[in-house]
Amino acid sequence: MLLMRDGTSAVAASDLMQVHLADVRSTLAGRSDLPGLQARKLARILQEAARSEIHGESLKEWRDSEFAQKMLCENPARLLNSFFSMVPLLSRAALRTSPRGALTRPMRHFLHYYESSGTTGDPVAAPKAVDDLIVNTVNIGEMWGRVLHEGDSALILINGPFAPAGYQFEKVLEYLGLPSVRLWVDQVTGDYSRVLRIVRELGVNTYVGAPSRLTELLQFALSKGEAAPDFTKLLLIAEQTGASFLRHLESLTGATARVATFGSSETGTVAVTCEFGSLHTQPQSYLLEVHDETGTRPVEEGRADTGELVVTTLDLPSRPLVRYRTGDLVEIGSVPCPCGVRTPVLRPLGRQQDAVKLARDGVRQEECEAVLWASRDAQAPVVLNYMLVIKGDSVVCLVITDRETTTAWEHDLARRLDPLFGEHHVVVRTVSALPPLASMGAYVGWKLSRLVDLDDPALHGCLPPPLQEAVQQSLSQIERLTAQPAMAP
Repeated sequence: MLLMRDGTSAVAASDLMQVHLADVRSTLAGRSDLPGLQARKLARILQEAARSEIHGESLKEWRDSEFAQKMLCENPARLLNSFFSMVPLLSRAALRTSPRGALTRPMRHFLHYYESSGTTGDPVAAPKAVDDLIVNTVNIGEMWGRVLHEGDSALILINGPFAPAGYQFEKVLEYLGLPSVRLWVDQVTGDYSRVLRIVRELGVNTYVGAPSRLTELLQFALSKGEAAPDFTKLLLIAEQTGASFLRHLESLTGATARVATFGSSETGTVAVTCEFGSLHTQPQSYLLEVHDETGTRPVEEGRADTGELVVTTLDLPSRPLVRYRTGDLVEIGSVPCPCGVRTPVLRPLGRQQDAVKLARDGVRQEECEAVLWASRDAQAPVVLNYMLVIKGDSVVCLVITDRETTTAWEHDLARRLDPLFGEHHVVVRTVSALPPLASMGAYVGWKLSRLVDLDDPALHGCLPPPLQEAVQQSLSQIERLTAQPAMAP
């Protein structure tokens, strides 16, 4: 998997891989002494994190080797309990104030340099060291190996050359011994001709990437009169993808769709899909908690919970994060998955900022998509993609469909969407193309890419220049399509 001129480093990497592989397999099978494994890793990580800028003050006692040794010799359960009660939570704002503040090694000790997208604040350094790459590859590969088999090949379509996901998934396919092609599409031209040709010529059967990119690929094929790619498996990443969205993509492609992974550039991959489509947490590499207004609780097998995910990395000594509040809302299941993997199942509920406060407790993505992609008359138009635009007391739903629509069809869809938005008046308009933001969910989130609130310009005030340009272009197009004045960022 890794070829290095330094033979010693290569041997160390091989040893790490074998040890970690054994830990992964025993944990997934429910055979490991998980508290003992977590406690040993936690003691090491806290010592490393104590040398970082962001954790230096809160973990200063861990710089004392005698204190660290004493804590390590304690009962594992006691160490874990004292950790949860003594170490403060780390906010996303604090990490973004010091983008390289989690690093414990000089940059020359990393293999690749990446950063987070920076769509929710300043970008955070997320470079990859050898141990980071090995651990994440094995964690994902052991789960994906339950889904992908001999004869499968993958298209990795990720328009994010400065993010680690594309490279990481390429390593996972190598780990599984399966061929892949990693492509991206120029954002200006949006021309998928080459992608479609390569997929067809190579007989690629698996898609790996964001669902918004897949819908754009399918729309392009339809507009050019080309056949859709003959995918049988969809491994979807980077965007909130609920049950309605999965069913929609399956109906368009005939493939089986799964949310493939859950995590971030800064934390790594916290949960990975199994063959049943469940996202299994990776407790051999992470301590996970759930936080809400009542407090913070460890994620435990068999206990259902809901709230903001809090992550402590156990296998990233070069950039450890301790009790990091991710801003992601999750639901932890209590029923064991039929696949037999013995780790808690996690279901993403979206980012905290993605709920729009218009009615009741807010409008969320899954509610809208359940209406847009409800099973209807087979002869009726199918919504391929959408964008909801809020301005004043109106909500304009822009849709692309697979065939011409009628005014009656638009009115019926508006009537079904209307209850979600309280006192707001919903109008549906069929368009031939959506603004650029509709394909950028992986970078800017659902609230900005699919539900654009023109009364809240602060949503896009912190975006980097390339995304600002896309926002400006989108708002100009929205103004034309909705015949309403748009507020510039």
